[in-house]
Amino acid sequence: MNYHPYIPNTNEDTNEILSNIGVKSFEKLIPDLPKDLLFPDLKIGNALTEPELYNHLNKISKDNFDLEKYSLFLGAGSYKHYIPATVKSILRRGDFSTAYTPYQPEAAQGTLQSGFEFQSLVSHLTGMEVTNSGMYDGATSFAEACLMACRVTQKNKIGVINHFNPTIIEVLKSYIAYKEIEIVMIDEITENISKDLACLCIQYPNFYGSIPKLEEYVNNTKSSDCLTIVHTNPISLGFLKPPGDYGVDIVTAEGQPLGVPISYGGPYIGLFSCNKKHLRQMPGRIIGQTTDLDGNIAYTLTLQTREQHIRRERATSNICTSTQLIGLMVTIYLATLGPEGIKEVGNLCYQKSHYLANSLKKIKKVNIENKVEFFNEFVFSTPIKSSTLNQKLLERNIIGGLDVSNLIDNGILICCTEINTKDEIDYLVSSIEEIIND
Repeated sequence: MNYHPYIPNTNEDTNEILSNIGVKSFEKLIPDLPKDLLFPDLKIGNALTEPELYNHLNKISKDNFDLEKYSLFLGAGSYKHYIPATVKSILRRGDFSTAYTPYQPEAAQGTLQSGFEFQSLVSHLTGMEVTNSGMYDGATSFAEACLMACRVTQKNKIGVINHFNPTIIEVLKSYIAYKEIEIVMIDEITENISKDLACLCIQYPNFYGSIPKLEEYVNNTKSSDCLTIVHTNPISLGFLKPPGDYGVDIVTAEGQPLGVPISYGGPYIGLFSCNKKHLRQMPGRIIGQTTDLDGNIAYTLTLQTREQHIRRERATSNICTSTQLIGLMVTIYLATLGPEGIKEVGNLCYQKSHYLANSLKKIKKVNIENKVEFFNEFVFSTPIKSSTLNQKLLERNIIGGLDVSNLIDNGILICCTEINTKDEIDYLVSSIEEIIND
């Protein structure tokens, strides 16, 4: 068996290890694994010099759709926003980029302080009382919130309002696959909900970009001992009323829009906020502020009830890595923009998406599917297949929206952020009109 050259064991080392174990090959150690699940041998060709390798990789990279050369109108969970220069400048400091989980506070006050600032800023943004120092991403943050609600209420049914991002629901399903927990999809709520539900989950804005009436949902849960979980786009919270103001119990979000590049889908960071009364059931890490022996402000990890620290079955979280560096990007972004800046970004997203929607309405055979107010995304449909329309837009250097024709006939979920210029939007609209009428 040919081993990857970056693994330090030589073939001689490997043969000696196998001989001592008493087998002739590595494959003899894994006979029970299905052959079709084994990682295939990599055919990477002969060794290259550094200049040759650079040219080879550069050529491969040109197969990607460079977001600097294409107009982007795709959202659905990952968004292109302007990232201030301060983010990269501070992030690249060696004392931040080399920092790991700050188990030793005496050697990690800078990392701990940046995490504490992250928690404080996210709490202000969500309108909630407490925030942890980050989760893997938005989807796992939401799944952990549902598990937390089941622990708090001692119930095993999770209510989810329809029009929730289906990929996030798939993550939730994987989290509860081996637990006696049931997901109940709910169309609308017209009266008090079932007392069997541990939580009611609302996406705000929802998957189609529409803005649900949170107040009605929260009011309908008060008599049923059911927690309310809101999963949100954090950029919208500079423009919309924050969930905490409605009295919700838990808020989760994907932190990517806050200064984190799209980066092929990760790494990202999940945001997780809740009411103080549920603090001890919150998953992940929480950084606290205190004073040292000399009376100076100091920071330390606290309430880290993870499986490394207490008995596994009592742990509130199984998060085993640190998202501190991505959290730092969020912290710098929010600190740079401030309250007025984040409000302006949200307003630009709202105004530009509505300009796009109003422009598309003028095209015959184009329908805007959203029936209520939306934030920066909406669904439109045309007489032609969504995949065909997106392909023809791509030929014009436009990355169109998400094909949601499996949910809405010929539907496309389209997005605008502050990055999209008026010229880009006008070109998109004229291109769609030409393609439809071609």
